[in-house]
Amino acid sequence: MLIAGPNLTIDRTLSIDELRPGEVLRFSRVVVTPGGKGLNVARAARALAHPALLVAFVPGRTGEAGAALIAEEGVELAAVQCSGELRSTAVVLERSGRTTVFNEPGPPLGDGDWDRYERELRARAGGHHVLVCSGSVPPGAPADAYARLAALAREAGLACVVDAAGATLVRALAAETDVVVPNLGEAEEVVGAGSGAGEPVAAAADARPRALAAAAALVERGPRAAVVTAAEAGAALAVAGQVPKWLPAPAIAEVRNPIGAGDVFTSALAAALERGESLAAAARAGVATAAASVESATAGELDPGRARELGAP
Repeated sequence: MLIAGPNLTIDRTLSIDELRPGEVLRFSRVVVTPGGKGLNVARAARALAHPALLVAFVPGRTGEAGAALIAEEGVELAAVQCSGELRSTAVVLERSGRTTVFNEPGPPLGDGDWDRYERELRARAGGHHVLVCSGSVPPGAPADAYARLAALAREAGLACVVDAAGATLVRALAAETDVVVPNLGEAEEVVGAGSGAGEPVAAAADARPRALAAAAALVERGPRAAVVTAAEAGAALAVAGQVPKWLPAPAIAEVRNPIGAGDVFTSALAAALERGESLAAAARAGVATAAASVESATAGELDPGRARELGAP
């Protein structure tokens, strides 16, 4: 698969007994890794032994460092240069299991940066069957960034899977993208059913009916299909002209790190589509693989054997 993950980051995963805003706090453990939704998708593809190429901006000296760390992981990266420095993300893990994420926006793009990014993707499209557009876009990217990439995918004969939020997702819907895979908070924000408070890491008690309704509403806006993920509850699948389906997630005894599970879902779904599986089968594989990933301490990592075990009928 070809992965458009333009907005890389450096993840700092921080462990603490309790997060208490307004106080000076000390963390008990810190893990520093390259991150970003697109990279998580690529990590999961690597774990599943599925060929994948990530195309991303690598700004400044921190971008060089991030690219070096990505290379050490064995992820194939096509780097596109731009000005500024790589952003950072803080993932705070409390002893209770609560997780809080602090995301920076990334460096603003300059004139011509996005055009060069598209040219790189177009040049790399050969040999792939699915383009995954994953995560946020840097400031200065066009409002229709992923809609443009969906058109690029059509021209190259690739299916396009979009995992985005806000205006980027809205424009991708109108571009008749093949599949969109937002989480519940992102989907409800777009269809006007959300509270505006964002999506918690853990699923709400009413996640199932809300996700089913949101997936159906998304399909009415143009894409061939929509999958709305709802954390540990599962996911809702809606296909144009069909009744939406609920895909429950398998129970997990110990959740070590839920961050990146949605990206793992996207990766497993795209890999299955590239193998020629049906969308329903691909979505079920995504749910099982995402569930396996939360047992790992690092976002995007997973045990493929565990994923197969959880996905077994």
